[in-house]
Amino acid sequence: MERTSRIFFSVSSAPDSTFSPSPLDTPFARLGGEVPIRALSERFYDLMSEREPALARLHPCDDDGRVSRGPRDRFTLFFIGWLGGPQDYIAQHGHPRLRMRHGNVPVDTAMRDAWMRCMRAALAEAQMSDDVRAYLDSKLADVADFMRNRAG
Repeated sequence: MERTSRIFFSVSSAPDSTFSPSPLDTPFARLGGEVPIRALSERFYDLMSEREPALARLHPCDDDGRVSRGPRDRFTLFFIGWLGGPQDYIAQHGHPRLRMRHGNVPVDTAMRDAWMRCMRAALAEAQMSDDVRAYLDSKLADVADFMRNRAG
């Protein structure tokens, strides 16, 4: 697949948002590029480790219960591409096939909600405009709901 393709993120605007991404105005650009997105991803995993230990334990963790480097780095690459940045995740790992790759992970409503609590808290701490935050909240909630593979 071509490195510049954008397969993850929808260019339609969320109903409660005035931000409508385009190829030249992506969430990646609005957030400031790779460095702030890496910081956002790190904060997300820190929050997961601190506030949602059951969710964190679905990933390899260190002795202190913090999600280890591997999952953090892989998600960060995915997130950068999903937000409209470089498609390094695809170059290294192929198409994400999110449901297939998470098929062995029990994702029910409680896990979806725990994931969203951590992501929303990380988004709330990050520097971004309210319209971009609303857009990301809506799109990430759609992805989190799509990932459910268990009843409840």
